[in-house]
Amino acid sequence: MKIFYAIQATGNGHISRAMELMPYLQQYGQVDVFLSGSNSNLNANLPVKFRSQGVSLFYGNRGGLDYWKMLTAFNPIRIYKEAKALPVENYDIVINDFESITSLACKMKKVPSINFGHQASFVSDKTPRPNKKDFAGEVVLKKYAPATGYVGLHFEQYDDFIFSPIIKDEILKAESTDKGHVTVYLSHYSDEVVSKSLRGLKSLRFEVFSKKINGKTVDGNITFIPVDGKAFNESMIHSHGVITGAGFETPAEALYLGKKLMCLPIRGQYEQLCNAAALKRFDVPIINSIENDFNEKIIEWLAAPNPKPLQLSHSTYDIVQHVMEKARALKNNKSNSALLNEEDLLVMG
Repeated sequence: MKIFYAIQATGNGHISRAMELMPYLQQYGQVDVFLSGSNSNLNANLPVKFRSQGVSLFYGNRGGLDYWKMLTAFNPIRIYKEAKALPVENYDIVINDFESITSLACKMKKVPSINFGHQASFVSDKTPRPNKKDFAGEVVLKKYAPATGYVGLHFEQYDDFIFSPIIKDEILKAESTDKGHVTVYLSHYSDEVVSKSLRGLKSLRFEVFSKKINGKTVDGNITFIPVDGKAFNESMIHSHGVITGAGFETPAEALYLGKKLMCLPIRGQYEQLCNAAALKRFDVPIINSIENDFNEKIIEWLAAPNPKPLQLSHSTYDIVQHVMEKARALKNNKSNSALLNEEDLLVMG
């Protein structure tokens, strides 16, 4: 069996999840990866056969999106040409983790596909949203990468096609300890903004993961560490708490480990506001931005009770098995439909 797996490389979560899923998918046959996007910081240890700049999100230095950089990188002619050239029709199964070029290619070539990942969960209106819905944000979540079928991942099972988060094996097998430091990963803020806020809390130790440094450096009570999956996992497993964006993978892993968790959603990214609404149900404090009182909020957070733990209702094996069964069913339905159409033509003839 030949499997086409499209991965959105905006941020690190999609790639991290794909690396965890790959051994399970490869049990079913050959997997060829399409990596789309240009601003992930992880080394993608994946069988990448196709690459594209894709349609990426870029961040500024103070918690928001860099819309000008996003606009200048957008090229609809290139996207159309890449979709036309993408050989999705040569594969038995197409799995799409929120990647728009693959979605367009499948639509053009009438190839069934499965949208599999966190964003797929937002097809359901039962998935948590902020009090004020954003029309444009809803359109992006539901129409950016449409597919024939959906298998979603989220903190809880809000609908029948939504499953538990994919937790890395390293985290599942870890013995969570508390060595006293706070792990920080805020990719949407500059190191200068983060360090200015944390430097005043001299009695606390912070391990801050940075996209801009090449080696570990110590600045008073702050240790800056280059973004690296293994180093980050190690820091989080042995941390007292985690401060990060309102993404999906890292908050899910922190909750699974029973860590204290504080989240700062990326300004202007609707999906993170939706995640924040879901995280509030776990009693996770949501901070809109780093302001002058951020130190005080950290102290209050550390004094508060831990959030509710994340419960896994499905194993990674079970989730992948469900994805493959659903993909096969879609393919069989298409084949049966084609046969019926041929029979109709014969009758008419």
